[in-house]
Amino acid sequence: MEERLVPSIIQCFFIAFGVVIGGSIIGSIGSFATGEPPLTLMGRIARGLRIWAIVAAIGGTFDAISNFQRGIFDGSTFDLVKQIIFIISAMGGVQTAILIIEWFTQEEIE
Repeated sequence: MEERLVPSIIQCFFIAFGVVIGGSIIGSIGSFATGEPPLTLMGRIARGLRIWAIVAAIGGTFDAISNFQRGIFDGSTFDLVKQIIFIISAMGGVQTAILIIEWFTQEEIE
């Protein structure tokens, strides 16, 4: 059964957003427990979670690759465009989360 496009785009955005925000906050709690500076490590953790948040948001790499294959070889351009929109939405969620973490930590994340 085909999912609706707009709710899926919104879900991709917030899944990526949640992975970065949640992973950074929980990871910084771990760094606090070990005696390291939690706000500095929060930025490093957020930087490391970027790609994983996008992969988690689009549902894993194999599904995305099969949709790209279907779009290119089977002529289903809607599947190809849909995957590109999902990836852009997830990237927007990651960038929004990193912006919030930068505001919170007052450090620039590279």
